[in-house]
Amino acid sequence: MVTAPATTTTITSVDCTTGPIKCCDSTKTAGSAAGSLLLGLLGIVVQDLNVLLGLNCSPITVIGTSGSCSAQTVCCEDNAVGGLISIGCIPITF
Repeated sequence: MVTAPATTTTITSVDCTTGPIKCCDSTKTAGSAAGSLLLGLLGIVVQDLNVLLGLNCSPITVIGTSGSCSAQTVCCEDNAVGGLISIGCIPITF
């Protein structure tokens, strides 16, 4: 079970301590229609339906430049689901 704070806090790239900064095609909450569908198909249960999910994510290799991501730059708690979905994401500003 994955839990994350239900927050709209934005952090800076130097504050991401959970792994590589990710560039995600989009973000959805776990309680959204798309979020619920994906979590259900993958058999993932989250307690907080407000937790932000990163969809179709890849690591950003150049730290400090937002130009390498044309979508949503995030820092996520759980990146163990591969590139399809990351859980517990917080948007990042550079």
